Amino acid sequence: MHRRRRTVITVSAALLAAAPLLTACGNQAHPGAAAVVGGERIEVSAVQAKVKDVRAAQQSSPQSAQLIKDSGQLSRAKLYDLIVGRVIERAADDAGVAATRKEVADGRVVLAQQAGGEQQLTAVYLQQRGVAPGQVDEAVRRDILVGKLAESIGAANSPDGQQRLNAAFTAAAKTLDIDVNPRFGSWNDQKLELGDYKAPWITQVTKQPPPAEPSGA
Repeated sequence: MHRRRRTVITVSAALLAAAPLLTACGNQAHPGAAAVVGGERIEVSAVQAKVKDVRAAQQSSPQSAQLIKDSGQLSRAKLYDLIVGRVIERAADDAGVAATRKEVADGRVVLAQQAGGEQQLTAVYLQQRGVAPGQVDEAVRRDILVGKLAESIGAANSPDGQQRLNAAFTAAAKTLDIDVNPRFGSWNDQKLELGDYKAPWITQVTKQPPPAEPSGA
């Protein structure tokens, strides 16, 4: 019997209410771009490559049919992650925090130990966040940045932590002038949604719980 799983790392929901001024004026000014964030292009080909990696991993999973069924908006989800990643990067940079390669590697080792092994860890990321094995380091790095940002501004485990994080991401988002290709939908600057998509792994917590072992592992 399958039991409910928790996410490997739940990311602070700073971004739920953050990102005013993220615009969705997608047009033909940037042909071939899925979005332009902070003046830098996110190519459609880059989004497609990430989708391809996830689909390949899903197809090799014992839960292949269900995983594919549950990720019908995968192209939008991958673009969403790329955009949100840049918002997090800017906010972290503005706060003077960073994540080193060693921190990412060490963090992944700890997560794998908590999950019951590397195979279980990548299975959880794939099942619950649509992240292919080769994309796990990116996700871990992003989560570390959010955690360090929360600590740097006194938002971690504080009563008004969510509001402080929201303010930090809002300030970062204002400088990025996000332009999304309408092929992927319009950007909602109030809800941080791309079309009708909002990442299910973003939850309103500022403390990261330990990962749960995937069902059937």
